Amino acid sequence: MIEFSDLKVLVVEDEGVVALMIEDMLEDLGCSIAASVARLPEACAAAAGSEFDLAVLDVNLAGQPSFPVAEILRERGIPFMFSTGYGKGSLPEEYAGCPVVGKPFSVEDLKQEMTVAIGSRGSLRRTRGADRLASMLRKG
Repeated sequence: MIEFSDLKVLVVEDEGVVALMIEDMLEDLGCSIAASVARLPEACAAAAGSEFDLAVLDVNLAGQPSFPVAEILRERGIPFMFSTGYGKGSLPEEYAGCPVVGKPFSVEDLKQEMTVAIGSRGSLRRTRGADRLASMLRKG
């Protein structure tokens, strides 16, 4: 069982009520919110320059796909997962294997996909966040 205590999470979601719901679920799991952003430019800036351990990305940000954010996270070696109401089949092929939680979702659904995202971090660079994640996995 993975512990999520002290996990810093970036939330990228353009619907305010949904963002609040995700933040509440994450906090219930023991996570802290590193940042919560609603638009693509801010999401890209946060992905490129903020310190966090995991990101939850809405696929559609006010009509713009969040895939540029995902690419930044891949380059930085930070695990991420998608949140979408369109289903897993709506992802481009290069993201087909990424963890996805379908809207609406429960805290258990979120926890399950977070576990997959953290567990699939094989290509993570050795960073402070990666070291913390590895420590969390060893505890579980």
